[in-house]
Amino acid sequence: MYKERIERVLARMKAAGLSQLLVSDPKSVFYLTGVSVEPYERMLAFLVRDDGKHVLFLNRLFNVPETEYEEVWFSDTDDSVGMIADRIDKSGRLGIDKEWPARFLIPLMERCPELMVVLGSDCVDGCRAVKDEEEQKLMREASRINDIVNVRAREYVKAGMTEKMVADFIDANFVKEGAEGPSFTTIVSFGANAADPHHEPDDTVLKEGDCVLFDMGCVKDRYCSDMTRTFMCGETEDAEFAKVYELVRLANETAERMIRPGVRFSDIDAAARGLIAKAGYGEYFNHRLGHFIGQTDHEAGDVSSANESLTEPGMIFSIEPGIYLPGRFGVRIEDLVLVTEDGCEVLNHVDKNLRRV
Repeated sequence: MYKERIERVLARMKAAGLSQLLVSDPKSVFYLTGVSVEPYERMLAFLVRDDGKHVLFLNRLFNVPETEYEEVWFSDTDDSVGMIADRIDKSGRLGIDKEWPARFLIPLMERCPELMVVLGSDCVDGCRAVKDEEEQKLMREASRINDIVNVRAREYVKAGMTEKMVADFIDANFVKEGAEGPSFTTIVSFGANAADPHHEPDDTVLKEGDCVLFDMGCVKDRYCSDMTRTFMCGETEDAEFAKVYELVRLANETAERMIRPGVRFSDIDAAARGLIAKAGYGEYFNHRLGHFIGQTDHEAGDVSSANESLTEPGMIFSIEPGIYLPGRFGVRIEDLVLVTEDGCEVLNHVDKNLRRV
């Protein structure tokens, strides 16, 4: 599996005119090698070379299984940057991971003045964007858990509870279902708080007539899920809520129906955004339609008006239109979708019709 992933990266490096690439994002290192390390302030790097002589640079504090690559070990007092300099073509071009800290990159550039450094993250990010069968399986499982906990939270929430109480319930139930925990800070928003797309749960108390928004995801076996559902607590006097809700649901489902290989991401965004704008709410949909997801809840790639690239089988991303009316309420409906060979698979199965809690 790892060899196949490295071969895909090498193909992208060749297309980019790179013979060497330094990968430092711990999740990308794991993706390519199976080595799982959180380096904190210490250096971690995997040098990918077109001659196949790949090198792992590891601090002696790291506890990793034996690999098939050359391993260069160093301690906190060793010249780890110098060890990299000794193993690269100093007169050529070196692709650098966007995550590599300046405290390592700048000394390497100073030591190798003839070296041309270029951003090379796309070579790995483009491969990570297309999930293989094992990753797809893991993403389905994370979404299955998310579905279960979303329904459980909907049945749990009641007037008189605080946002924090419900968010804690969601996080605890992720663990109960076998996940490692949430994949991002769980968003629970009541009433006007839902008009803030990134509201963090506080002591706001749920009242009859408030909308209820859950934006939630978990991590299971390193892979993330993400979904949003919006409900209503009892009956509301705001007649516009049901209209807005149905518009957001239509935008979500319209975008999902058009997903198949070879569709521009900008066109998917435009399909949902156009419906909302035509209904007079364009200014209240103030974010992109979706983002890629995998080992982190937001990976490189998005569904936006600026992304002219095409969908490919294996890509997994969110579809999450929203309308946010300040001081009143917000509605967002989000699923994860997997591009298949002839269409798409929606990974979330929680009903999207308006439900009351």
